[in-house]
Amino acid sequence: MEISALQKERAGYQPKLPKALQGAVKVQEGAPTQSVDNQEDIKKLFPNTYGMPLVEFVPADSANNAKINVGIILSGGQAPGGHNVISGLFDEVKKLNPENRLYGFLMGPGGLVDHNYIEITAESLQAYRNTGGFDMIGSGRTKLEKEDQFEKGLEILRKLDIKAVVIIGGDDSNTNACVLAEYYAAKQYGVQVIGCPKTIDGDLKNSQIETSFGFDTATKTYSELIGNIERDCNSARKYWHFIKLMGRSASHIALECALQTQPNICLISEEIEAKDQTLNDIVENIAEVVAYRAAQGNNFGVVLIPEGLIEFVPAIGRLIQELNDLLAAHGAEYLNLDKQAQRVYILDHLSAENKATFETLPEGVARQLSLDRDPHGNVQVSLIETEKLISEMVAAKLDQWKKEGKYTGKFAAQHHFFGYEGRCAAPSNFDADYCYALGSSAAQLIANGKTGYMAIVKNTTAPADQWKAGGVPITMMMNMERRNGEMKPVIRKALVELDGAPFKTFAAQRDKWAKETCYVYPGPIQYWGPSSVCDLTTKTLELEQAK
Repeated sequence: MEISALQKERAGYQPKLPKALQGAVKVQEGAPTQSVDNQEDIKKLFPNTYGMPLVEFVPADSANNAKINVGIILSGGQAPGGHNVISGLFDEVKKLNPENRLYGFLMGPGGLVDHNYIEITAESLQAYRNTGGFDMIGSGRTKLEKEDQFEKGLEILRKLDIKAVVIIGGDDSNTNACVLAEYYAAKQYGVQVIGCPKTIDGDLKNSQIETSFGFDTATKTYSELIGNIERDCNSARKYWHFIKLMGRSASHIALECALQTQPNICLISEEIEAKDQTLNDIVENIAEVVAYRAAQGNNFGVVLIPEGLIEFVPAIGRLIQELNDLLAAHGAEYLNLDKQAQRVYILDHLSAENKATFETLPEGVARQLSLDRDPHGNVQVSLIETEKLISEMVAAKLDQWKKEGKYTGKFAAQHHFFGYEGRCAAPSNFDADYCYALGSSAAQLIANGKTGYMAIVKNTTAPADQWKAGGVPITMMMNMERRNGEMKPVIRKALVELDGAPFKTFAAQRDKWAKETCYVYPGPIQYWGPSSVCDLTTKTLELEQAK
């Protein structure tokens, strides 16, 4: 591997740890827990891992010398800091007992099932400390949900004498971790399973998880790019930039980037759903801002659009729900039909209301909603060019207004989708520290005999040595939701709270941002320099935890 100058310097950065993880550690247990909803259903599905207490790590008088070999899996999309979770886990298991070994299963959960692995050593790990990406062992989206997968995985765990598996992933991956933990507990196999909260989308958070790792770095990376575009926009003064940002199910990334960069418009999917807005409502609101700015001589601007917007437009959301059920029950009947026959089949099987919505959508968007799904059965909203759809509708609206004498400006659009640009960025100091602490916490959960837990770190707006580390039972975060036509236990996604401080702060300023040019240019992530620049948390965390 070729090593850049930055990577060489970052390899020497020693992540900061909470005081409770700096020496000998013991667990302090809290009260028993229950799931966020559907308690009886979740308890019935997870009898061996339900109701366990919250745990917090506190200093101990004597060290734990547990003998444990551990396996680690990176699951789902990449997020900055994954390598530091591995680093924290490695260092902690070696601190427990130098004879302990850490194995990485290659290319995600499939590596466990297919017995593809490497042993992680101090030498092999050194080049990956404080780096972005998941390229050390790779990631994948194989779902762990079937008994034959669990049993096949057990074979290699037994062979390598692995006592615990750590699964680093988002809500779906950690749901799978909980299912695996329950299965091994029910069979009394003596294999522990621990999860870690990863997703740049920011939707894996709750009362116990303040933020998922990668969100800090990704939003800072996107905000740098948005700031660059805003400066170009304010220099050329002739384009409207429509920027789609990652965030399949929630608008946390868009909101955070708006708070950092102050664009003219930022759409928040959760607000659009709450207000029962149509696509035409959204388009008209944007067109009004374009027309106002044009009247002031400003034929330019920046619009932020969350990736999952299309699912939150209520009429389209209802259509997607019916399509989900239809495809789960009858998808095989039309899978091999040609495109036109598939469209006819869908229209023939939809209710009148959803059929009317389906017919209004551009053909490409309609096809993506009705056919192309990811392995979890979700619409692949990242493939839908929402930014182009909206800008074209805005252009049509402005043309109509021009004919009516309501608009005299010029409108030219540029389109961007910021997604992969942020998923593998070198982690910020915050994510480097946070992930290292999560890895250390995972090791301590294992050493203290826990399974079905997710590693957590709290109090994250304080200096790192004041953070609080521990674990939360994964079942505490679960509820029942309809997936692929069936009710399934899943970790509840955290959406943007419209009564929360981050959204309220944004809403109080957006009218001014729309009319005036209030752009902020954050610049790149800073790794060295004053703490006031290098160790900032996100605006979201700052506002949520403001005392």
